[in-house]
Amino acid sequence: MTKKFLIINPFGIGDVLFTTPVIKAIKGRYADSFIGYWSNLRVKPILESNPQINMVFALSRGDLKKIYQESFFKGVWSAIKLAREIKKEHFDICLDFSLDHRYSLFAKIIGIGRRIGFNYKGRGRFLTNRMDIDGYHDKHVVEYYLELLKFLDIPACERDLFLAVPSNREVKARNMLAASGIEENDLVIGVAPGAGGSWGKDALCKHWPALKFAQAGDRLVDELKAKVLILGDESEQGIAEVIVHAMRNKPVNFTGKTGLEILPGIIKQCDLVITNDGGPMHMAVALGVKTISVFGPVSEKVYGPFPAGSEHVVLKQDMDCRPCYNNFRLAVCERDRECLRQVSVEAVFDAAAGLLS
Repeated sequence: MTKKFLIINPFGIGDVLFTTPVIKAIKGRYADSFIGYWSNLRVKPILESNPQINMVFALSRGDLKKIYQESFFKGVWSAIKLAREIKKEHFDICLDFSLDHRYSLFAKIIGIGRRIGFNYKGRGRFLTNRMDIDGYHDKHVVEYYLELLKFLDIPACERDLFLAVPSNREVKARNMLAASGIEENDLVIGVAPGAGGSWGKDALCKHWPALKFAQAGDRLVDELKAKVLILGDESEQGIAEVIVHAMRNKPVNFTGKTGLEILPGIIKQCDLVITNDGGPMHMAVALGVKTISVFGPVSEKVYGPFPAGSEHVVLKQDMDCRPCYNNFRLAVCERDRECLRQVSVEAVFDAAAGLLS
């Protein structure tokens, strides 16, 4: 009989990609298993492209809250519809990465017999198998996620992140690059100066200064003859425009023009991606693209490139107050993000030259 698993993760791009080694392990043990994934709406495109995922339920509590604010009745109907769609699949097991008791309560109500997840601040009370944690701090999030497999007696053999790019989306990405003057033999460097939609207004706290991105971009063009692409979503157009206006060598600005349907295809065509701590960095890692990432308040040990390797350079300025993002809380910065500002343009350029040599 086919085992049916429901993965629950309502967070952003990085967190969703962190679950892909878990999915690979399940498929390695149960090749004919059925995998459902309950996510937020924004990350739906990267889940739908994963051939190991059979069905995506893309509507998180956060998404529902927004719908309720627009229309109470539409919100109620959306919640009922979601519940019906998940319940009718008769899942046997759920792996709940939400850290929110309401997801596992829902899983219990609809009859999912085994509910596995983390007990953070007592929020795992509706789980049948739980792991006590007080946050993610001593190892990478992927390592925490993989530990839940012990409740299923499934070994974690493959640890790499996975992100698929369907052929039609890759063709669209190539066409966009060609239309922007990017030729097949060009050295292409993607620059992602934002920090991910899931951080909202706090994303600014993870930004390496825009003018430094611009200065690094000009050096990459002048000295390495690179073609520079600016990548990001619509919310990051402000920082992208600062970089575009500040650069002498005008980059190709794809900010807000690709969506998650096309962005992986664009990243896949890059020789290197330079980014803050955020989703595009993890996408590049999953696609086997070299990365340079600038980390400030967040620990690179917990949220950095996974697995770490020589093709992924993390730049940071060690200070006694960093990392100041601990147990899912960001401390008030009294030093004006000095840990980010202290990372030099020279360090970024030298790392790029080294990776591309």
